[in-house]
Amino acid sequence: MTEPLIFEISSSGRIGVTLPECDVPEAELPKGLLRDQLPLPEVAEVDLVRHYVRLSQLNHGVDIGFYPLGSCTMKYNPKVNEEAAKLPGFARIHPYQGEESIQGALQLIYELQEYLKEIGGFAGVSLQPAAGAHGEFTGILMMRAYHEARGDVGRTKMLIPDSAHGTNPASSAMSGYQVVEIKSDERGNVDLDELKAHCDETVVGLMLTNPNTLGLFEEHVLEVSRVVHDCGGLMFGDGANMNSLLGIAKPGELGFDVMMFNLHKTFSTPHGGGGPGAGPVGASERLAKYLPGPIVVKEGDAYRLQMPEASIGRVKAFYGNFAVCVKAYTYIRMMGAEGLRQVSENAVLNANYLLSKLKGVYPLPYDRTCMHEFVLSGQGVAEGITTRDIAKRLMDYGFHPPTVYFPLIVPQAIMIEPTETESIETLDAFAEAMLKIAEEARENPDLLHQAPHTAPVSRLDEVRAARKLDLRWSP
Repeated sequence: MTEPLIFEISSSGRIGVTLPECDVPEAELPKGLLRDQLPLPEVAEVDLVRHYVRLSQLNHGVDIGFYPLGSCTMKYNPKVNEEAAKLPGFARIHPYQGEESIQGALQLIYELQEYLKEIGGFAGVSLQPAAGAHGEFTGILMMRAYHEARGDVGRTKMLIPDSAHGTNPASSAMSGYQVVEIKSDERGNVDLDELKAHCDETVVGLMLTNPNTLGLFEEHVLEVSRVVHDCGGLMFGDGANMNSLLGIAKPGELGFDVMMFNLHKTFSTPHGGGGPGAGPVGASERLAKYLPGPIVVKEGDAYRLQMPEASIGRVKAFYGNFAVCVKAYTYIRMMGAEGLRQVSENAVLNANYLLSKLKGVYPLPYDRTCMHEFVLSGQGVAEGITTRDIAKRLMDYGFHPPTVYFPLIVPQAIMIEPTETESIETLDAFAEAMLKIAEEARENPDLLHQAPHTAPVSRLDEVRAARKLDLRWSP
């Protein structure tokens, strides 16, 4: 027997929360602000608490269990980050306050800019963009501004490898550029011959994810940068996979002119339903003056806001997702330089450890040492079994499925990123589950076809659910 829904136990007069007496003069709300008919349930506090706690137990999160989403870096978020973001001096300030009254917040922004400059090897950083894709779009606008300032207005093509993140083509198309796909070679790198064939005076630049979505480091990254720069193009770096490079390689020293960071991935701030993101942009010497503003500069002992010399302007209201920046700043300060390098070393070690356990059973399309993640295939594990079946069955073992069917260049892709925060015991349990599922696929395929068996709901018709949304309760 299931407990009734909160709407079903509503009874007039029940109160779930009591507000304090109003200590300011009351005023009428503007007309149209509230709906006249809004039948919210009236329930006691205990029923309200149970409702939300029950909902939380139906969901999976990084605080519940292993969350190996490839390309998403769903690592554990230290709770000290949350405590820092809740400090009154950060949580209770207002963006319209004068600079003299928010010096602490401005100092944090300035120092985070400096840390990201050092980590990425860039001349300048802006914290404004609100997420990774927003950072991509910002970077492309900066590339446009650079070309236009030089009178080089005939550039209309953005080159994007087939192993890039899926948002890269969308960001380019939104900017009005033609997207040209560059194929990967047999080792999962950018095909140099095809790249050279497309590089001409119409190229805006190349958007390169490194390591790419195959979890592989671009072996010819310096040559790729040289080819693009030789035709007058610029290098955009998708920094979503920086979790494998911290303290080891600086994108700015590999030829990238502009790159977005994902604070909500690399620097441990919640995402994936757990909170807003942040996608700061780092720029080389020649693009730094086009960064969106304002950025924070230091003059003597004081900090102030300033627009870069040839800024593309604001890309977000005020100063970015400030609370996310506080969390990332806390993480960087607590880890230190040596700790950040160890993060990447352990992330790469964990990924290769898992890869070594699974690649004999699950096909490995590119048999190379991986970085922080790797891509297997569900194709051929057993007759009639798909990657979707494997992912659904994994839920019965208590694990969130990895990213599936991406990247598109791998048939039936299974993209796994263990991150540095998982113990060897967790990795062994995950590997054991994956191997057991492969065995089940051969011996009892219906077990996988009908999975999940232990989830709150059975396998859903995802296409129908997306097309026929049911977003409100009706009695």
